[in-house]
Amino acid sequence: VGHCHPDIVKAAHEQNQLLNTNSRYLHDNLVDYAERLSKTLPEKLCIFYFLNSGSEANDLALRLARQYTKHEDVIVLDHAYHGHLTSLIDISPYKFRNLEGQKEWVHVAPVPDTYRGLYREDHEDSVTAYADEVKNIIEHAHKRGRKIAAFFVESLPSVGGQIIPPAGYFQKVAEHVHKAGGVFIADEIQVGFGRVGEHFWAFQLQGDFIPDIVTMGKPIGNGHPLACVATTKEIAEAFAATGVEYFNTFGGNPVSCAIGLAVLNVIEKEHLQAHAMEVGNFLMKILKEQQIKHPIIGDVRGCGLFIGVDLIK
Repeated sequence: VGHCHPDIVKAAHEQNQLLNTNSRYLHDNLVDYAERLSKTLPEKLCIFYFLNSGSEANDLALRLARQYTKHEDVIVLDHAYHGHLTSLIDISPYKFRNLEGQKEWVHVAPVPDTYRGLYREDHEDSVTAYADEVKNIIEHAHKRGRKIAAFFVESLPSVGGQIIPPAGYFQKVAEHVHKAGGVFIADEIQVGFGRVGEHFWAFQLQGDFIPDIVTMGKPIGNGHPLACVATTKEIAEAFAATGVEYFNTFGGNPVSCAIGLAVLNVIEKEHLQAHAMEVGNFLMKILKEQQIKHPIIGDVRGCGLFIGVDLIK
């Protein structure tokens, strides 16, 4: 919502003057913020865990998935990056290939990229073809006695090249993953909060689709350390059933929640989602004009203010 936005600064300052404490102490801001955030999401995603960073959110999402499914293995997309904790480096091909390599519980599926990928624009059914790659991974894992806990994906792969997955891909993948007893985790840390313009959440670009877990970070606090995991009652109850409560000292503290609320207010008040669409469309238009002039520009793709320019030889 912009550097030093006065509404954000004011919300932080006012709450700081009143009270900031750890989240063992009850405070209205936590509930007010959770309620407000829930209005942006499908009804099914109604339980919220607040944390300090996107990496913490993705790590918790992994724990939730494993506790709920009682399985260990994770399927990720090639080139993905999900955070800087050890657990997330392990599911980030972008990182682990330069470090300790791929763990046996990690499976890498091809990016559903219809420009550079395995199945391109001229393929008769790239959606099914890419989803079948995930299905094949699951079948191969089962033959080795492995069980899938989650398919973990950025709603729009960013580090992987600003990829826009073809519509319907998530639905088909989720079908295979659910059949295997796994859950679908959508990482919205870079692409959520109206950035894609057309929708508030990037997974909504896929149409009638609801992930089992959604993670948030980056824009959620406009630079303030704030993050969130949203999930279903069933998954949260399975997690709570261990008797080991989830506790995060500063996650969901009164100042963070005041800032989170202010961010949502500014997005709404200043029509920033529509603005992302308008500016993004304008940028796409002029980039496509450049594409006609310059053979090095192979592809221009994007949605709202999530845009990629693919340079080729």
